Amino acid sequence: MRVLFVASECGPLIKTGGLADVVWSLPRALGSAGVEARIMMPAYPGVAARLEGAESREIGDVFGYSARLITGTVAERSMILLDAPGLFDRPGNPYTDPDGADWADNHSRFAALGLAAAAVALDGIGGWVPDAVHAHDWQAGLVPVYLRHAGRASPPTAITIHNVAFQGLFPATALSALHLPAESFHPEGIEFHGQIGFLKGGLAYADRITTVSPTYARELMTPEFGMGLEGMLRHRRRDLVGILNGADLEIWDPGTDAALPAIYSVSNRTGKTKNRKALAERYGLELSEDRPLFCVISRLTEQKGLDILLQVLPHLVETGARLAVLGSGDKVLEEGFAAAAAQHPGRIGVEIGYDEELAHLLQAGSDAIVVPSRFEPCGLTQLYGLRYGTLPVVGRTGGLADTIIDANPAAIRAGVATGFQFAPVEQEPLRAVIDRVCAAYADRALWQRMMVSAMRQPVGWDEAALAYRALYQDLVKGTAEL
Repeated sequence: MRVLFVASECGPLIKTGGLADVVWSLPRALGSAGVEARIMMPAYPGVAARLEGAESREIGDVFGYSARLITGTVAERSMILLDAPGLFDRPGNPYTDPDGADWADNHSRFAALGLAAAAVALDGIGGWVPDAVHAHDWQAGLVPVYLRHAGRASPPTAITIHNVAFQGLFPATALSALHLPAESFHPEGIEFHGQIGFLKGGLAYADRITTVSPTYARELMTPEFGMGLEGMLRHRRRDLVGILNGADLEIWDPGTDAALPAIYSVSNRTGKTKNRKALAERYGLELSEDRPLFCVISRLTEQKGLDILLQVLPHLVETGARLAVLGSGDKVLEEGFAAAAAQHPGRIGVEIGYDEELAHLLQAGSDAIVVPSRFEPCGLTQLYGLRYGTLPVVGRTGGLADTIIDANPAAIRAGVATGFQFAPVEQEPLRAVIDRVCAAYADRALWQRMMVSAMRQPVGWDEAALAYRALYQDLVKGTAEL
């Protein structure tokens, strides 16, 4: 079984969020399940230089820019890069300019990715022809559209919604320039309120739709979470499935993590205490032995509920707990957390930005990780928290609801609690769950039992890989029967 993955990012080559982690980790798990996945993405600056055994071939003009395809491997992942310097040779974030505004030609950039991927899907590359195509998020949303209108037999397609809030909406005037047929521009196709919808097109034309947790799949069919696409998703509910993301257990392993001052395991957790001290020193925090050290590793946005956390920080400080924050995003939230750290030195520490090694130390050195999202398709940081015995404190939504067992009395009695859930994402429920965490932490035996339960949770990709393999097999079988 051969599957072409199409995505706009793939960590560690280029990463802005969890999409990159999934696109990097899932193909390896699929390989163990008998699926050969090749990852196709843009050749951003420096990416092609990472390839081993690189070979290239010219593909001519793409939307007025010369382009070629480069194949090779990175850490045993097979890669196909779309090298079009006029579209992708730009510094920094792959989607925005240095001032933080979306690149004005993003429609051309990611339509080019879709068009080139469709060509690979149809004709293969270097003798490799995929049996199915798996597109990821709006940036790859036009792949199923181009294939459907190719005028000849094409591999079946699936598209995964990693976050429906990002849809790729562009003016209808770009229809012809993007080589999109006029007959595709209608409410059951790529048209979305008079605009071209890249994600909408993928949802309309893909043979299957997946998203990254079962609860989020159900939520997407409601007005509260569907972001205007709930009608389309309800219409295609039989083709929609939620498959829970996993964590890369090689990268996220407290027993081997080179970023940590001290490694540890579920059977010997003493190293976590050393990491806690190292983290406190890094952030200038005064530790309290009977109060927890919380952390946040996140984009600082309202989606993540961090405006609510900012509002309840005075209460968190009053409990005697500590907080270490790593993230960037909304300038108001960045300034708010920085001001809170200045107001409460030794109790709140903040670093604006992102640092992969520091993220590992935060997971290993904190007692609890706060993920107060208003909506969360899956979430990965809470999975890393489980793996590192850092108990997640999460909003009850999407994948957070699917992965964390709340420390309610019944779960505590059964010995299965792995974290704390709260809802809705408002000030009072968040204050209340902070109090619950502090009370549980004060019961050292209970906290240790919960740590063990958390660290024993299966959070890898094995189950998801088998589910995706079954989906691909069903797709290919369905095509063969036509």
